[in-house]
Amino acid sequence: MLGRMKSLDLNLLLTLDVLIQEGSVAGAARRLNLSTPAVSRSLARIRRTLGDPVLVRSGRGLAPTPRALALHGRVKSVVEQAQAVFTEFSQDIDLATLARVFTLRANDVFVGGYGGRLREHLRRHAPRTVLRFVSEGEADGDALDSNADLYIGSSQKFGADIKVQGLFTTAFCGLARAGHAIFEGNITPQRFAAYDHISVSRRGRSHGPIDTALAERGLERHVSLITPTFHSAMFALADSDLILPSMPKDLMPGVERLGLKLRAFEVPVPLAPVTVVQAWPPRLDSDPAHRWLRQTIKQVCDASGSASQPF
Repeated sequence: MLGRMKSLDLNLLLTLDVLIQEGSVAGAARRLNLSTPAVSRSLARIRRTLGDPVLVRSGRGLAPTPRALALHGRVKSVVEQAQAVFTEFSQDIDLATLARVFTLRANDVFVGGYGGRLREHLRRHAPRTVLRFVSEGEADGDALDSNADLYIGSSQKFGADIKVQGLFTTAFCGLARAGHAIFEGNITPQRFAAYDHISVSRRGRSHGPIDTALAERGLERHVSLITPTFHSAMFALADSDLILPSMPKDLMPGVERLGLKLRAFEVPVPLAPVTVVQAWPPRLDSDPAHRWLRQTIKQVCDASGSASQPF
């Protein structure tokens, strides 16, 4: 039986992993440093081997079939284990030649507040690496799927085997256009609740801790705009009388650098700060390059000092 077994080409697994991540033959070719025809031929071999289309045309790109999605977790694990064989006995990394795409499932507080500084650090020390940010996902279960090397976001209940490290704690302020009527007097809970609000929620929710704090004072607000990111919310403020009641202070330096005519204010009801963490699966804990990235992210966040910013 063994004599009849077909030889396996592990490069096909690497190609399949990258194809599913990129959703594009051309994109996979760039990642793999191969020609587009070479990747197309590999995709044809994968399809013949699996007896499945694997990737099908969807809009301008390619979408994985259900079978490809079902296999992807196992494929990615095999690829990472194979890569570990060549790295586990050498803890020293040649950062100058390290060519790796790091996929970070991160919230926009980290991307906006620290992403630029992180990329600049990698440019200086590991210039051939690529940072690939993807959104947190609508469900907590998406945090550490097989496509992500690292989750960066608010602390949540992870599995017992997941490694977690705290990065920073962010407080909140309110934000509105500079000429907003809310600045014409003391910002009391009553005046705060009188204006239409923006809710930032990747799940599309309009209710949160602010509503609980207002309800304790017999007040209720009206949320008239729901958006998934703080960046889209702050651009909506410039042309409206909406207020953003929970802007992370870590993002305020970016607002100032952009020159947006927005003004911050103290929220007149208590809002608990949020701790942002990085989390990763145990299979990546001993990977030298991944360990270096985690240490770098921690250093970048620590160097930025307290999350509280003056305004």
